Amino acid sequence: MSFHLSASDVHIDDNHILVAVLRDEEGEEHESTLDLDEFLGNNEGRFDWGGNGFSGSARDVTFSIEGGGEVPVLRAELANSEGEYFPADVNLSEHIENDNGKLVYQ
Repeated sequence: MSFHLSASDVHIDDNHILVAVLRDEEGEEHESTLDLDEFLGNNEGRFDWGGNGFSGSARDVTFSIEGGGEVPVLRAELANSEGEYFPADVNLSEHIENDNGKLVYQ
């Protein structure tokens, strides 16, 4: 299930740690974290699923739920190989899910 639909207090710590309080199958809440640097890279100023270490070349990292609460969006300025920064965003629900109260990459 899309993690944000069963989550509260969703935020980003240290520019790359996704933190959320998630409900499990029984409705109990658990705090869960996921290091996005393990799954998201930077490809010439764009987020790249399957890459890693995006935060090493990112600034102004923010997280918000957009589109009437339907889309969990990570935004940042990402540097290309020449050091120029570009605005970038990624929908975290493309690959992040709630697996019985735990954030997982799919």
